[in-house]
Amino acid sequence: MTEDWIITKKKNLKFKSPVFIEGLPGLGNVGKIVADFMVEELKATKVVDVFSYTLPNSVFVNEENLVDLPKIEIYHKKLGKQDFLFLTGDIQPTDEYSSYTFCETILDLCEEFKCKEILTLGGIGLEDVPEKPKVYCTGNNKKFIESFKEFKANTKVYGRVGPIIGVSGLLVGLSAKRNIKSVALLAETFGHPMYIGIKGAKSLLNLLNKKYGFDLSLRKINRDIRKIDEEDGKDRKAQAGQFLQSKDASYIG
Repeated sequence: MTEDWIITKKKNLKFKSPVFIEGLPGLGNVGKIVADFMVEELKATKVVDVFSYTLPNSVFVNEENLVDLPKIEIYHKKLGKQDFLFLTGDIQPTDEYSSYTFCETILDLCEEFKCKEILTLGGIGLEDVPEKPKVYCTGNNKKFIESFKEFKANTKVYGRVGPIIGVSGLLVGLSAKRNIKSVALLAETFGHPMYIGIKGAKSLLNLLNKKYGFDLSLRKINRDIRKIDEEDGKDRKAQAGQFLQSKDASYIG
């Protein structure tokens, strides 16, 4: 582990070939939505805190109107005989050096915990809002990539997916040097910085549900999608009304 990152672990952590799943903030916050949803619905337990003085110099205001330092955490859940580790947080490193040292630190933990595979989650930005977002899969091991095809992941990514920036890309690239098979699962989303990629998150959750048998209920996320769609509809009607009023005003004037 590098000196840039301070790792605080629970004592006596023992896992059996865990699957490591990363979902940090990014395009549409797709990966973070998925990771946070799984942690909450599976009632996973926090086992690791990650901190660094290289993180952005900001704090978050919580529901109690107090400030919190940005958090990056790893959670654990055992389902049957399989251990799962979930990396999530408020933020991810924003400069190149910190991204590399962070990923090397996380991979040190993956080796320590004897992780058998790594999945990173993210989004692919489109010019329009996708109604039924597709999921694309790339990685460092062809056989592992192919295992996602039966769950409707598109593995023909060359020419469709550009550079995968940040932790979701670097973890997969750097893990090859450690002989840990890894994939990046990328869901289509609208490429606007203010857009919440909840539909893309649902596509990823559907895939992960089938691949790993999480048996997650998606009712809550479906309700959130309906709410966002309703709000978007109201916004579009309001914008249309403003447009008509401006046309009428111009015509009358």
